[in-house]
Amino acid sequence: MDVLIVEDDDAMAGALTAAVESAGHRPRRLSRGADALLSHRNFQVILLDLGLPDMDGLEVLRKLRQVTDVPILILTARDDERSVVLGLRSGADDYLVKPVKLVELLARIEAVTRRAGRSRGTPQEVIVLGDVEIDLAKRTASRAGEPVPLTATEFELLALLASHAGSVVTREQILDALWGDAFLASSRSLDVHLTGLRAKLGKPGFIINVRGVGYRVEAAAG
Repeated sequence: MDVLIVEDDDAMAGALTAAVESAGHRPRRLSRGADALLSHRNFQVILLDLGLPDMDGLEVLRKLRQVTDVPILILTARDDERSVVLGLRSGADDYLVKPVKLVELLARIEAVTRRAGRSRGTPQEVIVLGDVEIDLAKRTASRAGEPVPLTATEFELLALLASHAGSVVTREQILDALWGDAFLASSRSLDVHLTGLRAKLGKPGFIINVRGVGYRVEAAAG
């Protein structure tokens, strides 16, 4: 399992890295919150220090939760109840107060990843929404049995929205998943590809614009 360690203290980062490696995992250490926001997609669990040099760790946590459901454990020297509660309310799966007991850390990592695996279940290979069918394995889409010729990015966009049918997918989630730049700048590319996707599907009202938030495909799209 790939583990991202976001920790600016060299001694602490070294101890965490050694512990993670001893359990057979593959750690990578970063010391800045901004770097974590750009690298999170490659990891199955994140260990996040709240006292980072460039950003408050709680802000990093909130931004990560806009785009990923990967398990996040916060590591903090702040043992006051308020910091712990804020971390959990901001989306952390668990927390550990420094100095961290490494045996406990490994047990917590195992617990949060096991819970995450149960909640995700087995991903669908084919998604059917009314007369629209998306085959995730073959990377093809059709409407009423007729193939819809999509570019690679248009397919990724459709698959992302369809996989979350019934729920709003935010612009940040889309930009992060498809372009990896949700926290750098908004992208006109999304609007261009969305326009192309809607035109090729020829199905008005299939992709709903939720003003100021993102987009939604209805779970029972007709």
